[in-house]
Amino acid sequence: MGVVNVTPDSFSDGGRFLDCDTAVAHGAWLAREGAAIIDVGGESTRPGAAQVDAAQELERVVPVLERLVALGTGAQLSVDTSKLAVAEAAVSAGATLVNDVTALRAEPELAGLVADRGLDCCLMHMLGEPRTMQEDPRYEDVVDDVRSFLEERMSVAVGAGVAEERILLDPGIGFGKTMAHNLALLGGVGALAALGRPIVIGVSRKSFLGRLTGRGVDQREAATAAANVLAYERGASIFRVHEVAASLDALTVAAATVSAWSPTSPRTRTSSPT
Repeated sequence: MGVVNVTPDSFSDGGRFLDCDTAVAHGAWLAREGAAIIDVGGESTRPGAAQVDAAQELERVVPVLERLVALGTGAQLSVDTSKLAVAEAAVSAGATLVNDVTALRAEPELAGLVADRGLDCCLMHMLGEPRTMQEDPRYEDVVDDVRSFLEERMSVAVGAGVAEERILLDPGIGFGKTMAHNLALLGGVGALAALGRPIVIGVSRKSFLGRLTGRGVDQREAATAAANVLAYERGASIFRVHEVAASLDALTVAAATVSAWSPTSPRTRTSSPT
């Protein structure tokens, strides 16, 4: 899943793709590099980010989606939003996946849109909201707590008519988590995958990787790839990244290695990473 941030303030590339032409070119490049999904967002969800109204978010994302559809990149188009009005317009423009960092809590009516239009949706765990989520986050057991949350939100979505096979689950690495929480979640992906839905991992360039490696935000592709491979080995299958090549190469090698294991190996996989 390649990221297109049509924002002035995203933590990794804020402002680089705010212009529509640049955003479209970047989305097309991500697809050429091998992204199966292009996730277009018009509101930053970095820690401390300010809220954006629906009109501004629409102005940012809809033209980009329309032009990506016209280009025919071959990638599925996703809209990264928690607003019903934005999701409706994005779907009309060609998006078929709604990536909601609030897991249908901000605007529960989003579930009806997903259900009625037969869309895919990604439900993510976040403690609090972007402006406050990193203010001393605490859990009894972060893996158990996140698993219970995702299971509950999936139940809510299914109860609203969303087909279970259309649901993706994201533990929300970095969204109301310390470095220890993030590492525990990466190690505990198997417990999340046991819920039976594809697990989305979004570690790309995040600050905990910088603290571990001492590298700046634009120098974390190797760390991102390493974290993605570890998550893949534990059962994750979709990886949200700012640059595709490093992680795709690493995951391709990991998948080939896993598939070459003998049938008696205790670890087997039946799916390939996205």
